[in-house]
Amino acid sequence: MATPQPLTFAVPKGRILDEALPVMARAGVVPEAAFHDKENRSLSFAGEGSGEHGTMRIIRVRASDVATFVAFGAAQAGIVGSDVIEEFDYSELYAPVDLAVGHCRLSVAEPRDTAEYNAGHASHLRIATKYPNIASRWFEARGVQAECVKLNGAMELAPSLGLSMRIVDLVSTGRTLAENGLVETEVIMPVSARLIVNRTALKTDARVAALVERFRALREESKAA
Repeated sequence: MATPQPLTFAVPKGRILDEALPVMARAGVVPEAAFHDKENRSLSFAGEGSGEHGTMRIIRVRASDVATFVAFGAAQAGIVGSDVIEEFDYSELYAPVDLAVGHCRLSVAEPRDTAEYNAGHASHLRIATKYPNIASRWFEARGVQAECVKLNGAMELAPSLGLSMRIVDLVSTGRTLAENGLVETEVIMPVSARLIVNRTALKTDARVAALVERFRALREESKAA
């Protein structure tokens, strides 16, 4: 009998991963020791032991790439922020569990010294963001045509350098906005980390269904605590 391929679990680099690792461990998704070595530049790691889900491969990639790997079936499951899920809206992506970690919000911000934003006073705005789909939909619903300039970082510089009138970005404490002369004016959506799975894999691979149930049970336990 052929040995089944490892179950591939995708995780994002950065803040969400730090908060998600303890949740993953409780669900039996534990990367090998090399994963925690800050000098290690590998992107793919073995799972520690086999566990109830069988052999596992854990890949560490950009948050947007987590969604792509899972949506196209290269990874069967993963963890990513709800902002990424909303931005890409892949039909093969299913997000069955809110992990209740990685909380922040996706917001509109503008220079402190400009008048407060009012959609009724503008029909067109240039927006700097790495979320052009979310931003376009949000402003369109308010009767504003948003010309989105895609940036992957340093969003806060865009208004001061004349690249945009507003930005749409993730906000946690608001400190970075304040230090760059910006104020948060609208909250588009709250954001938290979600377990995501490939819909086809969920239907055809019992390991994926078992993984979902384990994460779901842990979430229910935490609610009851």
